Amino acid sequence: MATLHLQQFATRHVGPLELCIAAGECVGLHGASGSGKTLLLRAIADLDPHQGEASLDGAASSSLPAPDWRRSVALVIAESQWWCEHVGEHFDHGVNDAWLEQLGLPAAAMAWEVSRCSTGERQRLALLRTLMHEPAALLLDEPTGNLDLESTRRVEALLDDYRRQRQAALLWVSHDPGQIARVARRSFLLRDGKLEDELRP
Repeated sequence: MATLHLQQFATRHVGPLELCIAAGECVGLHGASGSGKTLLLRAIADLDPHQGEASLDGAASSSLPAPDWRRSVALVIAESQWWCEHVGEHFDHGVNDAWLEQLGLPAAAMAWEVSRCSTGERQRLALLRTLMHEPAALLLDEPTGNLDLESTRRVEALLDDYRRQRQAALLWVSHDPGQIARVARRSFLLRDGKLEDELRP
């Protein structure tokens, strides 16, 4: 069980920020377009330059090779990269059939050509590909942005199960306040580079 901790964390026009996400907790984040939500997630994933420190279970990102950090603190974006012709070639660790079914995808999806997948299918498969590495923390950048209502609820349910069963720390960016209310117990508005705590009734 690992806590994700940001200390005096800053990138470009965002920060410095202080944030602690406990193991098994989902924190929601929203803000206007251009407010820096994606920049923040990319910096936490050590994909962009930043100041301050991000740590997981006390281990600082600066003390680990970037690939090791990104396996533990995984970024999920709406449009992921695909580099092989077939879906199954991207699953080095195999696939969890129950998760595949939970996302509304058939077992045959592993044999599909990536080029024949819809945007929504690619998005769900990319999420599954990430979960197969069993990250301790997930940085979710609009993980249901291209999905219909049924698929959105499937993704929300799977991520909730993963959070509870693996005690993963989740930082979930969404433009939908209804979704944030469903998935997160705490939420923040990112405005003028700062996090504004949103109190729940």
